[in-house]
Amino acid sequence: MKLNRTYAGPADMPATIPLFPLEGALLLPRRPIQLTVFEPCYLEMLDDALSGERLVGIIQPSSADGAARAPELYPLGCAGRIVQYAEIGDGRCFLTLMGVARFHLAAEPPGVTPYRIAVADYAPFAEDFTEGAGEAAVDREGLLSTLRRFAEVNEVKIVWSDIKKASNEALVNGLSMLSPCGPREKQALLEAPDLKSRAEMLVAITTIGLVRGDDAATQLH
Repeated sequence: MKLNRTYAGPADMPATIPLFPLEGALLLPRRPIQLTVFEPCYLEMLDDALSGERLVGIIQPSSADGAARAPELYPLGCAGRIVQYAEIGDGRCFLTLMGVARFHLAAEPPGVTPYRIAVADYAPFAEDFTEGAGEAAVDREGLLSTLRRFAEVNEVKIVWSDIKKASNEALVNGLSMLSPCGPREKQALLEAPDLKSRAEMLVAITTIGLVRGDDAATQLH
C-alpha cells in the first residue's frame, strides 16, 4: 500500500476493483465523498481495499428493486481512493473517498468475495486523469447565474468568496455531486462526455427543478 498514491492514466489503475453499489451516489474525479460502512460484506471490502490499492468503485444500481441482493448495475461508475478512514466503535466505519476516474463495468468475475468486483475499463476516460481538462469550454457565468437563482428560491446560503476561488472543474463537479436531483439525473451527470456537457446538463436539471418546484428534480426518477 502506497501513501499519497497518484494515477497518471488508465495504465496505472488495477484491472479489478471492489464495487460499492449506492443508489443516488455520485462520485467524480478529484472530488470527495463521505460514506458510512456497516454491512459485514462491505466492512470486509473496506478491509481488503485498505490492504491493497485503497480503491473502491462507486456505482449505482439500475434496477428498480433496491432490496435485491445483487441488483443490476449501471455500466458506468467512478473509482475513488480511500483518503480518510475512522472506526466508530459500534460496527460502523466512516470513510472519505477521493474520486480518481470513471470506468466502464466490463465484467464481474465469479463471486470469490462477499462483495462484488468489477473488471474496470478506464480507457474511454483518459481525460479524467488530467486536472482541469475541458475547463476553458465551461460557461462559468451561466452556471453561476443558475446557482444564484437556485440559492434565492431555496433560501440557501452560499459562500460566494469560496465559489469565486473554485476552478471550473471543482465548481462543476462539486455542484453536480451536491445537486438534489434523483438517481437517473445523477447517472446522466456521471456519463456526461466532458466538463462542458456536465455543466450544461446541471444547468438544465436545475432549471427544470426551479420551474416545476423545489422538489421537482427529485421527482423525475
